[in-house]
Parts: sequence; structure tokens; C-alpha cells
Amino acid sequence: MYKFRDATRRVIYVGKAKSLRSRLNSYFADLAGLHPRTRQMVTTAASVEWTVVTTEVEALQLEYNWIKEFDPRFNVRYRDDKTYPVLAVTLHEEYPRLHVYRGPRKKGVRYFGPYAHAWAIRETLDLLLRVFPARTCSNGVFRRHTQIGRPCLLGYIDKCSAPCVGKVTAEQHRSIVEDFCDFLAGRTDAMVRRLEKQMAEASETLEFERAARLRDDLGALRRAMEKQAVVFGDGTDADVVAFAHDELEAAVQVFHVRGGRVRGQRGWVIDKAEEMDIAELVDQFVAQFYGEQAELAEQTADAGVPVPREVLVPELPADADALAEWLSGLRGSRVQLRVAQRGDKRALAETVQRNAQEAFQQHKLRRAGDLTARSAALSELQEQLGLDSAPLRIECIDISHIQGSDVVASLVVFEDGVPRKSEYKRFALREAAEEGDVASIAEVVRRRFHRYLKETENQADESRPGIDPETGRPRKFAYPPNLLVVDGAGPQATAAADVLAELGITDVAVVGLAKRLEEVWLPADPDPVILPRTAESLYLLQRVRDEAHRFAIRYHREKRAKRLQVSVLDGVPGLGQTRKTALIKHFGSVKKLREAGVDEIAQVPGVGKRTAEAVHAALNTGERES
Repeated sequence: MYKFRDATRRVIYVGKAKSLRSRLNSYFADLAGLHPRTRQMVTTAASVEWTVVTTEVEALQLEYNWIKEFDPRFNVRYRDDKTYPVLAVTLHEEYPRLHVYRGPRKKGVRYFGPYAHAWAIRETLDLLLRVFPARTCSNGVFRRHTQIGRPCLLGYIDKCSAPCVGKVTAEQHRSIVEDFCDFLAGRTDAMVRRLEKQMAEASETLEFERAARLRDDLGALRRAMEKQAVVFGDGTDADVVAFAHDELEAAVQVFHVRGGRVRGQRGWVIDKAEEMDIAELVDQFVAQFYGEQAELAEQTADAGVPVPREVLVPELPADADALAEWLSGLRGSRVQLRVAQRGDKRALAETVQRNAQEAFQQHKLRRAGDLTARSAALSELQEQLGLDSAPLRIECIDISHIQGSDVVASLVVFEDGVPRKSEYKRFALREAAEEGDVASIAEVVRRRFHRYLKETENQADESRPGIDPETGRPRKFAYPPNLLVVDGAGPQATAAADVLAELGITDVAVVGLAKRLEEVWLPADPDPVILPRTAESLYLLQRVRDEAHRFAIRYHREKRAKRLQVSVLDGVPGLGQTRKTALIKHFGSVKKLREAGVDEIAQVPGVGKRTAEAVHAALNTGERES
């Protein structure tokens, strides 16, 4: 077990690893290749501490306890979403109440759900109140009708047993509520058989009105049961979990199946603290979610168990056996953690997976596609950065390299808060190990805006500015941004602004977005601008920066792959990196270059007869030796 602490000694991340050396090496690699949130975490951390435990079960428990104790900012928290409605039964009151509830769990209250919508709870309640006429009114309404001695409308239409006016005793009312809880908990067959028996007895004794009422009650119960889809005929007790994710975020969906019926559904979308695959997401989610459920059950004295008999997941984590053992300890009996392979369980797992993908897609589109949110973000940026107008066109520059080699840059374009991928640009830069990212940023800004000035000077048709008269398409660099964002802090922003001033461009605002604390830096300002963490403006800047980083990383990987491809030519006399690249570009691959003759190789510009012979000999020798 290990903890990262920042400069103020606050715990910012906790984790577990079998090999601490291997795990820390993955964190302290080149920053450019790290996941964005991992890079932010590593640069924020000032020290690391570790604790040795004897078993993986102990590690799971300690990790969960540390997350609860320290609330680290870079650990994902699968907190219960307080917007999910549940059906609450206030068993701690003399006259228990049934009602829709959102919020933290309380002791002495029994909860059923969560439900996707509050109307689903009210619809179910409306059906069941004719069978279980329990109190649903607030304490104020209950006291008022007790004082006036008359029941409310529900009491008159037999959807409440009216304990407020003494129609039933406290014990009789509690018995009604307990039957209601048993029905929702899945013990439905006994209730149906009991009503059928009572209906038959009433019919035999010629109490036809009572028999008809019991018949209607049975119909209400069956309609309520139909609303809970039967997915397994064997009374399965399981949770089905599925994920959808990308490099930065993940969505999780859980279907709660009790007694073979889907009793509830919930989901979360979280920021990933580091690069994680599905198995690692499963490990993290299961430990946190069921640890929380066990604590809630203990705090509220809930009669239900915190963990089902089965937890069906898309992939098993590396410590699946330890995780299953820990879950069994929380439940008090054996729990299976497994992947559904076939049949109904496999079909339900695929349904949950589709729900997770749909929720993730909606989350991505909700803010990016919401015109109101985009407009708010642009207006906030104008106000917070002191701009003359809203930045309808935003460009962002990001640099990617490994220790100064294969230096590349990306330039992404957002218009009206939406990516305009057709105008993305990428730049190959000279090696900048000594000069660093500041010089690279300056070079990209100079090249981008030099092209802009050149194209505007050569503009032939003033009625169609920015349009190439020959093709009718927009020129590549014809339009300047309202706001230029650079990935970095004050030095990077100042370098970009200096280049613009040198070129005589005064109508482009420049900011730097630092990954460390998501601070916004203005050129030459000693202090950053701190945007609210929940502001739409900050979300937009982060999205622009992350898109630039993604685009730069992709180009860097392509370029590095090409460089590695020509490594077979290393050591050939008179052949430098430029000629190697020219050869691969001319022939398309090392394989085709190997098949070429000396004369064909010599036709490549810059490659003479002697060099061609050396290349041909080196490739043929390598082929024979292999």
C-alpha cells in the first residue's frame, strides 16, 4: 500500500501494488507519455509513503479505509448519486411512513431502489396502497388530521388505513408496513397465495363484495410485479456491472437483480486518475461500491444484505480471488465474482453494457452538444479573461516529445465550442532538448501566424476573405483565433505573446493552461487566474487542451514508429536520419527497399551510387543473417 502526499502533507492518492518499484517506475516515466490526470498527480506529489501488508484482502480493506479517511483528490469516488430516488420506509417512527426520498441514508429507515425515475416509485406506490394501505403523508399533515379528527382523501378511498384518526392501532399499521416491505424485498409468492386463499374463503361464505375486493388487490399486486422485469427464472440474486470508457473518463452501470427481477439500476461517470483497463476499473469499483454499501447497511440497521450472492463483471481483476473473499466477509456467506459466459446472464450483461455505452455517450454530448452550456462557457471566458468579445474561435497548441527527441506539436481548432477537425494542424519541430517547451511553443506560434500573414497579404478576392480562389475552399491558415491557448504556465504564455507582438498581431488573446492545478496564466502576469472548478469555461478550456494533447500524442507515436522502422539502416556509412527518412518515404517500407536494386536506390534524391551500394549490402546482409 502506498500514499502520495503533496507539499502540505495532504494525502492526494492511495493505491496498492504487489511490486512497489514497478508501480513507481510507471509513475515517474517521461511526463509527456503519462495519462493527463496521472501527470497532474505526479507533478503535485511531493513525497510517497508505503505500508506492507500480508495478504491481498488486507490490502483491499486498507485501501478502502484510507480512501474513506483521507478523501484523496486523485482517487475516484463512487459515491451514491444523491439524485437517484429511492422508496424510504421510516421504520423508526411509531407510525411508519412510505415516501420518495433523495439524500443520505438515515438510521432506522429501510430503503428500496434506487429507481431510475421518481414517477416509477409513485406509480408502484399507487398500485400497492390498495393492498397495503400504509401512511404516506408528512408528519405535519399527520398531526393536523389527528387534531381535526378526520382522515385525508386517501383515508376515504381506502388507500390509507388512517392511523391518524385511530382506524387501526399502531401495531396493526406496523403489520401492514412489514407486509409491504416483505413484498418489495421479493417475498411475493407467499403474499399472492395468502390473498388467493382469502378470496376463495370469502367466495365460499358468500362474501362476494370482499372476494371482489381481494380479486382487485391480487390484480394490483400482479401489475406491480409485471413492472419489475423477470430476467432469471431461478430467483437469482446478483448485481450485473458494465463499463464504457476512454482515456480520460469511464461510465459504470449496475443492474440490481433480486429474486430474478431487476429491482434497481444506477450509474456513474467518473474521471480516471490514471490509465486503467476494464479489469482495473472493476477492481476499483467493486472495492469502493460494496465497502460503501456495507457501511450504509451497518449505519442504518437495514435488514437487507450489502452484497448479493453473485457479482457479474465484464472482466476479472488480477486479485479476483482476494476480492471475492473480501466480499464474502461483507455478506457473511459465499459470494461469487465472475464473468457471465452464456444464457440469460450473458444476455443481461450485454444489456447493461449497452446502457453503460449509452450513458457515456450522453455524458459526452450533454455538455459539448448543449448550445446553452457552450454559450455560457464562451461568455464566461470573455468575462473572466477580460476579452473584448466572446472567443468564438479558439486554437490550442501542445508539444509532445521524449527527452527532447522526435519533437512534435499539435494545433487544434474549436469554433463555437465545438471541435473543427478539418482545420487541425501538426508540426514537426527541430530537436529542442536544450531549449525546452517554451522555445517549441514560440516556434509553432511563429510558423502558424507567419503563414496567416502571408495568406492574408496574398488575398486576391476581398469579397471572399480566407477562400482559395482556385479550389473554393478555406485557406489552411487564413483565419486567426480570438483566443490562443498554450499547454503550460506563464513562461509558455509569455513566449507565445512575444511572438505575436513581434509579428505585429494585436487582436489575438493568449492564455496558458497549466496541468498542475488547472490554473489559467495570462502573459507576463505573476499570478494565475483561478477559474471555479465547476465553471463551464474551465471545462471548455480543459476539453480544448486535452484534445490538443491527444492529437499531439498520436502524431508523436506515428513519427517515433517511423524512426524505429529505419533503425535497420543505422550504421550505414554516409546515411543520416534525413536520408533514412527519404528512403523510407520513397519506397514506402523497409521490405520494398530491401527488394530494390542499387540503381533504384541511387535514384532517391540525396543518395549517391556509393551510399546506395552500402544500403543494399547492409539490407541483404541483415536478411541473410536473420
